[in-house]
Amino acid sequence: MRMGNREIMVIGDRVLLKQAVNEAMTKVGLILPQTVVEKENVQAGHVITVGPGIPVPMPGVDEDEPWRAEQQPRSKYMPLQAEPGDYALFLKKHAVEVKIDGEDYVIVPHSAILILMRDDPHSAD
Repeated sequence: MRMGNREIMVIGDRVLLKQAVNEAMTKVGLILPQTVVEKENVQAGHVITVGPGIPVPMPGVDEDEPWRAEQQPRSKYMPLQAEPGDYALFLKKHAVEVKIDGEDYVIVPHSAILILMRDDPHSAD
């Protein structure tokens, strides 16, 4: 993903989110209980980009001789459920805040995401 003159690459099972303003009712219709809003245990945001996924071992690769050139296949990843454009609720304690080109973002592991909301491409709205 490009931001300005830089390419942003999210690694592994991480997700880059643009954090939404903390509010009791989100723009996508989720109502967050007051206890959640007050304690800020759960935050919401839009998925900007995702990493390649969870690395999985290659079947048939002999781990005793990892230096052998013919045994160095390309990495395999189990893809993530989150996709750019999704709206996500995530556990704030797992979020890392970053600033890219003056904009605030958060990076969270995929496992910290509690729910994803995605527009239905087949809806007639």
